[in-house]
Amino acid sequence: MEADFVIVGAGSAGCAMAYRLSEAGASVIVVEFGGTDAGPFIQMPAALSYPMNMPLYDWGFQSEPEPKLDNRKLATPRGKVIGGSSSINGMVYVRGHAHDYDTWADLGASGWGYADVLPYFKRMETWHESGQGGDAEWRGKDGPLHVSRGPRDNPLHAAFVKAGAQAGYETTDDYNGQKQEGFGPMEQTVWNGRRWSAANAYLRPAQATGKVEIVKGLAEKVVIEDGRATGVQLSRGGKSEVIRAKREVILAASSINSPKLLMLSGIGPADHLKEHGIEVIADRPGVGKNLQDHLEVYFQFAAKKKITLYRYWNLFWKGLIGAKWLFFKKGLGASNQFESAAFIRSRKGLTYPDIQYHFLPIAVRYDGQAAAEGHGFQAHVGPMRSPSRGEITLKSADPKEAPRIFFNYMSTDQDWVDFRQCLRLTREVFEQDAMQEHVKHEIQPGADMVTDEQLDDFIREHAESAYHPCGTCKMGAADDPMAVVDPECRVIGVEGLRVADSSIFPQITNGNLNGPSIMVGEKASDHILGKAMLPPSNDEPWVHPDWQNSQR
Repeated sequence: MEADFVIVGAGSAGCAMAYRLSEAGASVIVVEFGGTDAGPFIQMPAALSYPMNMPLYDWGFQSEPEPKLDNRKLATPRGKVIGGSSSINGMVYVRGHAHDYDTWADLGASGWGYADVLPYFKRMETWHESGQGGDAEWRGKDGPLHVSRGPRDNPLHAAFVKAGAQAGYETTDDYNGQKQEGFGPMEQTVWNGRRWSAANAYLRPAQATGKVEIVKGLAEKVVIEDGRATGVQLSRGGKSEVIRAKREVILAASSINSPKLLMLSGIGPADHLKEHGIEVIADRPGVGKNLQDHLEVYFQFAAKKKITLYRYWNLFWKGLIGAKWLFFKKGLGASNQFESAAFIRSRKGLTYPDIQYHFLPIAVRYDGQAAAEGHGFQAHVGPMRSPSRGEITLKSADPKEAPRIFFNYMSTDQDWVDFRQCLRLTREVFEQDAMQEHVKHEIQPGADMVTDEQLDDFIREHAESAYHPCGTCKMGAADDPMAVVDPECRVIGVEGLRVADSSIFPQITNGNLNGPSIMVGEKASDHILGKAMLPPSNDEPWVHPDWQNSQR
């Protein structure tokens, strides 16, 4: 079996590349270990807590015990299914802040500043204006990825935004447009009531061209001959075989599996590879390093009024909502329920936000466990740019064994300062008049948790991953010893091999990572095809006029 390009991973970036490469006339084989994304658990937006907790769709990774979080092992779900994590995620759509990408360029990823990536965000989107305002000229009009907004029918969504304004913060009617900072509507990759994953947006149209084939199997390593990647060795049906790439091999297997595959292929820190008896082809000490994530807590309140989604938290209503969605793709089942959001700065002197809020009109965990107190609501909150860095390393040379995932969460003093500030600012927002008519009392952390020590205890016990791992095959200048790929996504030290997924992020972006991961696939496609980049944008993002002296 052979094709012009072999892509490992049918996830957010992999699907986008399969589409763009086949559009240019190339033949593509996509290697994917997971199975089909058909079925209501994936396609129904409101059912999002199911696929994330199903071994059928999730790799089921866990972190190592995290020393600063009471040695807890944290769940690290990654999509093991067509569409990858875009098939099991919360469907929240965030581009990231303009300054995130300018930082990438400053860190050596030249050509990836905001002016360079904005045209790719526009190319990939079809943005559905929903009567809630927005920056139409900053948004895409005819891309494969449909981006919409939930109806925001529940009065709690408006109350949250109003409370933010009462606390003195900005409002924004499009955090993916000119102005990210502020409280406003949240966006989702949902269209016509269905999860609009990378598989629905990109892979199915790509397959329809006849140029793209999906091969189900476990990628074991990249085959490298005389310093050039020539194919991918995979196991299927108990046998190993090689799929040949006439032009290039591209890894888009996630920030967990892409570095693992590089190391299994002999690309990584030489001493670590030798430990596992792997022949060193390229000594790249940065492979697996620079692991970053967003950590968050659920700030939960009991509700005075029985208007939360808890009233539907029983078999009768779940059945009814499911049936309405199944037959009409309408109703509560057609939204992820994350319909209001905020991005704020934690202190003066920051040019752009470093705290994100997802607001949800029910008090519930990602695993679908509702709060014991019944009617309630919550804000997911956490700092965006933790200075902590972790790593992915091999446990063994066996491709079937999961790698060792160590996030090293909360390992600096600044992490604790930032997280406490998050909690205090959140409490203040919910003390505003707009929310006070809805707040009965604080469920967690609990109103009596006020000192630094009490808040630290709460964080240690309750902080969870927001499931945004990235950074483990850092993009940078070719002479940066810790860079793994150059600004064209080429693996430094090996010909014919690229990595293009969230693992190449030099620094984590604001918000959820699905949008930026797809953008990486879009832009990488032009690099792979040797095309001219889209012309840079001249649009200037909004920055708080008094950011030096004012936190809000």
